[in-house]
Amino acid sequence: MKIIDMRCRPAYLHDFFGATPGSPEHASARWLNRRVGTRGPDDHFERSLTADGFLAEVRDAGLSKAVVVGRHTPSQHLPNDTIHGIVHGHDELLGIAGIDPALLGVEGALAEIDRAIDSLGLAGIDLEPGFGEPARHADDTLYWPIYAHLQKRRIPLFLMSGPTTPDPAYNDPGRLAAVARAFPELAIVVYHGFWPNVQQALGVAFRYENIHLVPDMYLFLPGSEAYVQAANGFLAEQLLFGSSYSFRPIRQSIEDAQALGFRDEVLEKFFHGNATRLFGL
Repeated sequence: MKIIDMRCRPAYLHDFFGATPGSPEHASARWLNRRVGTRGPDDHFERSLTADGFLAEVRDAGLSKAVVVGRHTPSQHLPNDTIHGIVHGHDELLGIAGIDPALLGVEGALAEIDRAIDSLGLAGIDLEPGFGEPARHADDTLYWPIYAHLQKRRIPLFLMSGPTTPDPAYNDPGRLAAVARAFPELAIVVYHGFWPNVQQALGVAFRYENIHLVPDMYLFLPGSEAYVQAANGFLAEQLLFGSSYSFRPIRQSIEDAQALGFRDEVLEKFFHGNATRLFGL
């Protein structure tokens, strides 16, 4: 089976992912791996301390594509040129650019979107409203020119959600409804799937078919069985696989997902078909 991993960040990308052995961040990466269910040694992510090691991890896991995600927030900037440098020349890698219109200004953010897609060859745009200063919800009017531009250009939007949002109040699926309604042709992909607010996320995705959920590492935590139940019904075209590497092993995540009870025809969409359609591959 072909598999596209929608969320990868190699350790060498930033200290946050464990780039410096012996550092507090490295210890935190090991802690998070244990927290989300890594079996066996919890230092597997150290293989991706180098570019060659990361590529070997992707290939050994049997991925057809690994999506490397950028970020632009006040506390962490993974420059789009860096993401381009990681994925360029490797058919098995796709890159997602990060922007923040609060930091770049709206016009600057729009220009960076065009540069990331047209010049750097990246495949989508990551936006993290809840990690801003001040934190915002996804329906904040600051982002509406961004959404309009992405919809016009048919560029998928990737939003960060989940329990690592500094203030859990900003992990609110309901605030995405206005965006999905106003921009019905915009493909919206939500990393972490709003876990632990799973039922609310499923309710919004039920109503708006342009919302896609990538629970990634939270797919294997309590309450996540509802994602599987929904995918075996109405959500079959809207749920996608992600390992959240380096915070979870890629190969183990594939094996664990295969054991969750997805119907065979849904499993193909979850692992590959939905992402292929999203990126126009």
